[in-house]
Amino acid sequence: MSRVVGLISGTSLDAVDVAVADLRLTVDVLELTPLGALAVPYPEPVRAGLLAALPPADCSARRLCELDTEVGLAFAEAAAQGIAELADGNADLVGSLGQTLYHWVEPEPRGGVRCLGTLQLGQPAWIAEATGLPVVSGFRPRDVAAGGQGAPLTSILDALWLADLAGGNGSTVALNLGGIANITVVDGSNEPLAYDTGPGNALLDAACRHISQGELGHDADGRIAAHGSVRLDLLDRLLADDYYAAPPPKSTGKEHFHLDHVRAAQVGLPPVDDRDLLATLTELTAVTVARECHRHDARLVVASGGGVHNAALMDRLRRQLDDCVLRTSDELGLPTDAKEAYLGALLAFLTLHGLPGNLPSATGATGRRVLGDITPGDGPLRLPPPVDKMPRALRVTVS
Repeated sequence: MSRVVGLISGTSLDAVDVAVADLRLTVDVLELTPLGALAVPYPEPVRAGLLAALPPADCSARRLCELDTEVGLAFAEAAAQGIAELADGNADLVGSLGQTLYHWVEPEPRGGVRCLGTLQLGQPAWIAEATGLPVVSGFRPRDVAAGGQGAPLTSILDALWLADLAGGNGSTVALNLGGIANITVVDGSNEPLAYDTGPGNALLDAACRHISQGELGHDADGRIAAHGSVRLDLLDRLLADDYYAAPPPKSTGKEHFHLDHVRAAQVGLPPVDDRDLLATLTELTAVTVARECHRHDARLVVASGGGVHNAALMDRLRRQLDDCVLRTSDELGLPTDAKEAYLGALLAFLTLHGLPGNLPSATGATGRRVLGDITPGDGPLRLPPPVDKMPRALRVTVS
């Protein structure tokens, strides 16, 4: 059994999410026992620096170097805090998904999108130095080099975790409502499929910061949107974006869905009230997610991520999903706010045991790959014997 710390900061750029889990591989089942999770807010200068560096802004090589160190130090502090508070000061390994700053995708001549590169900040050497533990990081580039999108990597967790729920009529869909929304489709008969559906909270948060002149980072509980009306003319403009029609596998990010994207869609339209703008962007996320769930005949959708706390978004999503059951990952044992941090722990465990961390049917890679780079801790790096067979399922257990 290994005790693993998982780290990630999502596209909301607000905090480093930390989760600690005990992981044990039996004959064909990987058992994950959550030990707890916490969110360590970024120091405000770091968060402001990251926001200022996001596309469409430009960023110098010097500033990238500074941010890589600043994020690495924030991740190191969060990891040390997580080990002390959640693991009784005892852990074996750290898995860091870092802070995505840029995801480079280009349209394919025959439709779809191709990922050419991806950049995650948070130098792992700082984490290894602060914790004394080996750190597995840089999970996405190997999948990209193999022809994949490098995302959504959560598909490996979802496919294993929901394996026993799949089968029968329809499919089970894992939905992550982060800055970008993504789904993993598990139906028991075909290889799992996963891709980014479009914006989750990204446009909502950007618009909220703009209309509040920076005072609000997000529309808490969807309160502002709940008092607005959907502007169908603006919604139609937004839905006409080519990304939604592109076939999977596909991925996207804030380099595409940002405030200027919303401004461009409003050109030539009558002025849009602030509340109506947020209501429309909320509807955009609900519609684009629900369309993809219906496309795969979903009977159960299991949601996680920060968007789960947005009551207006969840209400609109329920309406769009019609008779499809919508649950949260909390109900199945994985905390909604920490699921991707637990993914970091899972990926690190798989890498250390020589097991692949990607699903080609989800990312579009030409084959399965062992992901990531390993930064040694204080002592010699000792790898466990490689495991020959991929587990059939992941079971979440109670400590």
